[in-house]
Amino acid sequence: MLDQRARTLLKTLVERYIAEGQPVGSRTLSRASGLDLSPATIRNVMSDLEELGLIASPHTSAGRIPTARGYRLFVDTMLTARPVDLDQPPPDLAAARGQLHPDQPQRVIAQAAHLLSSLSSFVGVVTAPRKASVFHHIEFLRLGERRVLVIMVAPDGDVQNRVIFTARDHTQAELVEAANHLNAHYAGLSIEAVRERLKTEIEALRSEIAVLMQAAVQVGAEAMEESVDQVVVSGERNLLGVQDLGHDMNSLRKLFEVFEQKTELMRLLDVSSRAEGVRIYIGGESRVVPFEELSVVTAPYVIDGQVVGTLGVIGPTRMAYDRMIQIVDITSRLVGHALSAR
Repeated sequence: MLDQRARTLLKTLVERYIAEGQPVGSRTLSRASGLDLSPATIRNVMSDLEELGLIASPHTSAGRIPTARGYRLFVDTMLTARPVDLDQPPPDLAAARGQLHPDQPQRVIAQAAHLLSSLSSFVGVVTAPRKASVFHHIEFLRLGERRVLVIMVAPDGDVQNRVIFTARDHTQAELVEAANHLNAHYAGLSIEAVRERLKTEIEALRSEIAVLMQAAVQVGAEAMEESVDQVVVSGERNLLGVQDLGHDMNSLRKLFEVFEQKTELMRLLDVSSRAEGVRIYIGGESRVVPFEELSVVTAPYVIDGQVVGTLGVIGPTRMAYDRMIQIVDITSRLVGHALSAR
């Protein structure tokens, strides 16, 4: 554990480095910390912090900079970010309220990614709302010999169509009977719940109905997998101008590949959606953006009390975390409000 003197000096060093981007020397710390300490004492404390892996000394300077571990301690124990009041946001965030237009979800998501990027000057990422894996109504339509069209309607009115091939030909009367049974006994349940119930009820059902119901469950599962959250990324090129990153083109190239593929980003945002409030991943902690010089600040957004997506900012570890927390927090709430208002 750090004593109060060491904590104060570390906090001061991190804040100065975030603000100025230059290694911080003992003389600067002496003036900025408000502590009545000699330069020699400060150097000793800095040496201790360096041994703990909280700060490092670039070979080109006598000053120190925070490490990812130092940022982590700063964020966890020394940072105080005031929550934003949506009715009275800070002036620089007030304009955000009118930038999300709830005319269609995909447009809101794109607007939110752009908003995060413009407010942070870094990269904004947003997942589109997850569709509930629940069907409201299903129909089977005979297309020809052993070809059946499955029409599945979700509670929000979204319609999924799939053509399936059956082991034998079915009459339209059989297809209607199967659909009626499924709608009467399973509508409103999640696809996974239907799958589990079918395991125990399969023997009690007529074989043709059971086969069609199993096919319908498979269609529903595939439809939900295909509608897995899309990720919208905005402002990738902002990272080219970041002092701490611009010199390492190899790392930037790998990062742009992450943005392009998006699969790894989905993993990170999916994990973030399971936590409450804002989460911060520093210097490769996410394993998805595995770069010591990058941090990710995320938050889930909620519609009708349910977490349906995640958004966040990706930028250098040398970022104003208190401001990023506010930006991500207010945007997540604005997105939830906009999508709930449709």
